[in-house]
Amino acid sequence: MKKIALIGSTGSIGVQTLNVIRRNPDKYSVVSISAGSNAGLFVKQIEEFRPKVATIATELNKDYVAPKETQIFSGEDAFTNAIIDDADLVVIALVGFKGIVAVLDAIKKRKNIALANKESLVVGGSIVTRLAMENGVTIVPIDSEHSAIWQALDFDFNKPFKKIIITASGGAFRDYSVEQIKKAKAKEALNHPNWKMGEKITIDCATMVNKAFEVAEAHWLYNAPFDKIDVIIHRESIIHSMVEYNDNSVIAQMSYPNMELPISLALSYPERLSPAVESLDCAKLGKLAFEELNHEKYPCFNTVVNACKKGGVYPAIANGANEIAVKLFLCDKIEFNDIYKAINESLNAYKGTNEENIDNIINANNFAVNFVKNKFGE
Repeated sequence: MKKIALIGSTGSIGVQTLNVIRRNPDKYSVVSISAGSNAGLFVKQIEEFRPKVATIATELNKDYVAPKETQIFSGEDAFTNAIIDDADLVVIALVGFKGIVAVLDAIKKRKNIALANKESLVVGGSIVTRLAMENGVTIVPIDSEHSAIWQALDFDFNKPFKKIIITASGGAFRDYSVEQIKKAKAKEALNHPNWKMGEKITIDCATMVNKAFEVAEAHWLYNAPFDKIDVIIHRESIIHSMVEYNDNSVIAQMSYPNMELPISLALSYPERLSPAVESLDCAKLGKLAFEELNHEKYPCFNTVVNACKKGGVYPAIANGANEIAVKLFLCDKIEFNDIYKAINESLNAYKGTNEENIDNIINANNFAVNFVKNKFGE
């Protein structure tokens, strides 16, 4: 039985990970969980799974009495206590910059990782991949796109290829004009046409920052040069990504959009478990369409990709600026297009070192967060 430490248990990916575990109680046990601020759901998860360790970023009700076998930790950085020695696999589903702290801690403890946190590879890809190799740690992707690429590469991260083709739905504003997008509100941006996800990643889909992050992930996961990674709009979200080989054949992974499939595969590889998604009825699909990315509509995409190409601490600046700008947009404190302005202006304003180490990455992230707060208001 594989023992799972779940970091980010109350978020969208965490909840769906527990669904996979419920369907396979003979294969998995939950030895630890870590949550953010959803104390109500966190307590229900403790009562159901009885983990050895449970951590939460906020305080629990002082009257709550945990099961005797569960040790509770609280505080912003308490999640590191959930990466315990008993775990065989650490599922990292934290959202945001803090994901890299969890990833590096899991690597230090030599735990294999199922990764749903994009930011850790975006801001510290070279550090994460180098340390994982040095410590014999395997990182498998939970992203639907990267799970598709992984499958198309026959689960071989080092397999030669000609091109990686990442598909994108286009997000909530794919049918909006550039003028309509300028006036769009958070409620509209959260109305994703295909997927049900957390707020942060849904906004990142609307700006296409999410897809820029996936380009960076592909760069590090598959040792892929940036010029061998393409992004194409595929509205139906049936083909989750593709790999083109040297003979120009293209291998695609297809399924209905459901995150439990890549989660299940990340937990079970090399085995495939009972279905996490209904069987694909190709006869009823109709037309599957592809479009070029409209860079005028999605200006964040090139800006973030270029920051990732520049490397060093610049990806952390782009990520930090985006993270705080998305929070401000969700609170209706800035306009949608201000997200792009926040990222672009933060990158232009930075004049510090570009030497890549974890302290400089943290400082660059903090610079961007503070710059956006001061320039655009909290």
